[in-house]
Amino acid sequence: MIEVCNPGTGELLGEVESFTEERVASVVDTAQAGQQEMAALPAYERESLLRRVADLVETESESLARLLAAENGKPIAQTRGEVEAAVRIFRGYAGEATRLFGRQIPLDAVPGLERHLAVTMREPLGVVAAIVPFNYPVELYAHKAAAALAAGNAVVAQPPARCPLAVLRVAELVAQAGAPPHAHQVVTGGVRVSQLLAELPGIVAVSLTGSTVAGRELARRGADTLKKVFLELGGNDALIVCADADLGEAARAVVLGRLARGNGQICCAVKRVYAEQAVYGEFVEALLEQTRKLTVGDQMLESTDVGPLIAQEAAERVEAAVHRLVSDGATLVTGGGRREAFYDPAVLSDVPVSSEAFAEEIFGPVAPVASFTDPMEAVRLANDSPYGLQAAVFTRDISRAFTIASKLDVGSVVINGSTALRAENLPFGGTKATGGHREGVHDTALEFTRQKTVIVMEAFE
Repeated sequence: MIEVCNPGTGELLGEVESFTEERVASVVDTAQAGQQEMAALPAYERESLLRRVADLVETESESLARLLAAENGKPIAQTRGEVEAAVRIFRGYAGEATRLFGRQIPLDAVPGLERHLAVTMREPLGVVAAIVPFNYPVELYAHKAAAALAAGNAVVAQPPARCPLAVLRVAELVAQAGAPPHAHQVVTGGVRVSQLLAELPGIVAVSLTGSTVAGRELARRGADTLKKVFLELGGNDALIVCADADLGEAARAVVLGRLARGNGQICCAVKRVYAEQAVYGEFVEALLEQTRKLTVGDQMLESTDVGPLIAQEAAERVEAAVHRLVSDGATLVTGGGRREAFYDPAVLSDVPVSSEAFAEEIFGPVAPVASFTDPMEAVRLANDSPYGLQAAVFTRDISRAFTIASKLDVGSVVINGSTALRAENLPFGGTKATGGHREGVHDTALEFTRQKTVIVMEAFE
């Protein structure tokens, strides 16, 4: 069994089964029949199912938010927002279930085929595995599971081992909404369960949000059965502050997009800040002023801005990364204290861009700030990373903003806002070691289908 505890207090919240290899294989076997039933449902029935799920989740939104905050450590106001997003996502994919359009392809483009007709149809892939991370488990589960069901697939979901309880409750609501037996199942456990989902031939696609290390490993394991593997992996998102920027708003974007959002544990959080030398000191002061107002503490209190990280080991890793930055020459100007799983939001100035710790993804409330003298230098520094999820640019010059955006090697660029932005109807994903996949209401349902071409010979006289 796996014990699930409040990361701030250590209180035991529950226990879940750690699935054996045999249990996982059995779930995948039964999912085949569930997929056939799901594929047989007309689109309007799949739409109705997902809308019923959304309604049930909405009805329990407060209790789900409180359960998620208790097991995950994010402040309660933020987990409310996550559950609200999951409701929107289920409703969004409900609509997409009725919009899986095929095409008519003009064969008269090919000499000799003028009298024939070709159309394509969208069909479900089969059984899809959804592997969900700890930082936004309910929201990211919704993106994967709702998309799979909308397209007529069965889904086998694996919630995060440290905080599975809210996802497990949503899974119960999916069953209550009337999902066909075995079309939606959950397996719990650690790394070996994830590996099995990538290895077993009964799974045709794996969707993972997680680390780049995990993504590479699952892609290798899935290659033996030629699975589709959809990966949304690590990030080290840069925020560029030009000399003409609104410095107060830029500082606010760092605070709300890194230090006080998800306890800093967000793949698209602001993880590197580059401020132009002419305004560097003024920007750092604005950042410090806002950072020092943050409240660290019990995530169940409405007044808390930053709760405990997912585990003490996670806070220790953040602490070690900050120590490496300081050893490399950075100055810790505020924060940085650790108490078990709690870590005080830290701001570091004069960060050397050559620091290996600066190039790594720090998964916690840390804002390292480096300087640049020319916007194209900032672009080069931002691109000098193995990751390419999102980036942000603060400037009042719209031409400069679009020029910089066009040169950044990332999946999305936010102008005059934080990188920690994800709307469910936008394609979300990155380049390079971030994985290359795009996830969003208008994209993922199509990704979870395959095209079949049907050709009618001599359709025209």
